[in-house]
Amino acid sequence: MLEAAVILDSAGKEFGALRAVVDLTLSVQPGEIYGLLGPNGAGKTTALRMLAGLLQPSSGRALLLGLDADSAQAKGRMGFLSGSTGLYARLTPRETLQYFGRIHGLPAADLRRRISTLAGWLGLQELLDRRCESLSSGEKQRVSLARAVLHDPPVLILDEPTAGLDVLASRSLRDFVGSQRARGKAVLFSTHYLAEAELLCDRIGLLFRGRLLREGTPASIRSECGATTLEEAFLKLVDRE
Repeated sequence: MLEAAVILDSAGKEFGALRAVVDLTLSVQPGEIYGLLGPNGAGKTTALRMLAGLLQPSSGRALLLGLDADSAQAKGRMGFLSGSTGLYARLTPRETLQYFGRIHGLPAADLRRRISTLAGWLGLQELLDRRCESLSSGEKQRVSLARAVLHDPPVLILDEPTAGLDVLASRSLRDFVGSQRARGKAVLFSTHYLAEAELLCDRIGLLFRGRLLREGTPASIRSECGATTLEEAFLKLVDRE
């Protein structure tokens, strides 16, 4: 088996008396999509922010490609999409991507090719030269995703990537994430849409009150709980707590 690209090793995060994440252990392999699932307040965003190097674990470790997640080397090899990170309203998507491409140190010719490639993959061709303030929510999310993967990182961490999107926009994003798995990327994403995880994930982790209730393939968790859907399985597991 390949060495895991993403590791949380007995990771915990406390904010005063609040234990947001408790002794969380998981790993994601290259070429795998892992879904971190649970209701609002389960600890999903906190876990992802530890892996993105934005929060330091109170206990345990967060590793990307064998590096501490808060190191500069790890951050440069990771793409992070967060719903709280907005776009510059008066810049166009092209200007936004050019700006972040320079931050990542991409040569001008490579940056032009990368923007063109991502525009094709994500359907951004007609949006590149419109101001971001004029874009719909789904269009903005596609631009944000392009910004996150602009430097072609081997690890993608996506926090609620389809939140608030319509059916077509959600499907477009799922298709893109699936294409990144096919290219060997390690993908970790959070969602509270359990049906979405069944469509996309190789493995899932069910979080509740900061703790990992179960981990496995969607089929194995449904089978264990005698459920026909992940939603039904999750409710049964919560009832046992």
